[in-house]
Parts: sequence; C-alpha cells; structure tokens
Amino acid sequence: MSETILLALLLIPCLVVAIVFHEVAHGYVALLLGDPTAQEQRRLSLNPLRHVDPVGTLVVPGLLALTGGPIFGWAKPVPVLKQRLDNPRYGMMAVAAAGPGTNFVLALVGAVVLGLSLSLGMTLGYSDGGTPIIVSADGSLSLLATFGFFMVLVNVFLAVFNLLPIPPFDGSHIVEGLLPPRAARAYERLRPFGMLLFVGLIALTWLAPGLNLLGNTIGLPVAWAVDQYLALADLIAR
Repeated sequence: MSETILLALLLIPCLVVAIVFHEVAHGYVALLLGDPTAQEQRRLSLNPLRHVDPVGTLVVPGLLALTGGPIFGWAKPVPVLKQRLDNPRYGMMAVAAAGPGTNFVLALVGAVVLGLSLSLGMTLGYSDGGTPIIVSADGSLSLLATFGFFMVLVNVFLAVFNLLPIPPFDGSHIVEGLLPPRAARAYERLRPFGMLLFVGLIALTWLAPGLNLLGNTIGLPVAWAVDQYLALADLIAR
C-alpha cells in the first residue's frame, strides 16, 4: 500500500471524528440548556452517516486535498432552536462554543497519543509530497503517531476556522451574544449574507494565492495553537 493511501486512510478518520464530535457537542449542550431538537431528530449520535454532508464532508475536502489546499470540511449542522433554550442569548453562545471546544479537547488527545509515540523513539519526517509524518528509527511510517499528529492539526484548524466571526460559523453566535441587544440585532441581519462572504474569501485564496489570505488570518492562531500541543507532546515524550 502506497504512503499516499496510508496518509489518506489516517487523515479521513481524523476529519470524520473531528466533524462528528463537533456537531454532537452542539446538540448535547443545547439539550442540557433546554433545547431537545437535536435529540428529537436523532442527531445526538456518533454514527457518521447521520452527519455526513456530501459536499462539505466529501467533495470539498477531496478537492482541497487534490489541489494542495488546507484540508477542512463540515457536516450537516445539528439543529438548534434558539427560542427553546432556557436563556437564548447566552445559551447560543455556549452551544456555539461547544463545537470548537470539543475540537481543542480532541487535539489534546492527539497530542497525548503523539507524545507517547515519540517516547518510543519516533521522529518527525516528511512524505514524498511534503506532508509532515512521524517515522520510526528505520524510517518507516508510524501509523499511531501520525494519526495523533493529524488529530492535532485537523482539530486545531477546524476549531479556529469555526471561530471566525462570519455567519453561520460558531464565532458569529459568540460575537452576537457579546454585543449589546441593539447591535446584536443588526449583526443578526447580516446572517443571510455570511455564506456569500465565506465563498468570496475562499475564491480569493485561489484567485490571489500571493495574498496568503488564510496564512495571514487563521494561519497565525492555528500555528500558535499547534505549537502548544506539540510542546505538550514533546513534554510527554520526555
């Protein structure tokens, strides 16, 4: 089996786990705060088939992988009705934060797996395509360690990406809850245009790669957070 296929077989489960746990966290926190909509629609399940969005979970990550772009995607959003929450304003903030928060916890799990693997003599290397991988002393690919490394990368990227204050991403709900009521209502009226802005930003990254739009925005906090997790892995390895 080629190294590229092995990397894909490691990366895809990381992406699926990150996306599914992200969405279930939204629904579970909503249930705790008074909104059982996700439970009623049987979306509080870790079965990936209940959450897969053909475009966001399969097509987009696949195209990004083929074009060398950053690998990310999304699932079908877990339904949350703001009006059913005990405290709609602060409840939506908590529900929104639950998804990225879960991804940061999963990244922590990945860092622990990576650290334990590094303690067995593994080292950081690169595949023929330049993808960071973990290799053993004889130069062969370490599946478990590389899985842990990918868990850190995928979950950190997904968490930071979803914290963007662009509707309908999680960051927009957090910002909306922090704003004074009048400003929050004005901000909410921008929600229908959020996806247009997002598509425009993605198109700009392809049309004007020299701007390094992703690298100069979410790339900086992603790199910082990944460094912290890798430092933890290194500490565990010692």
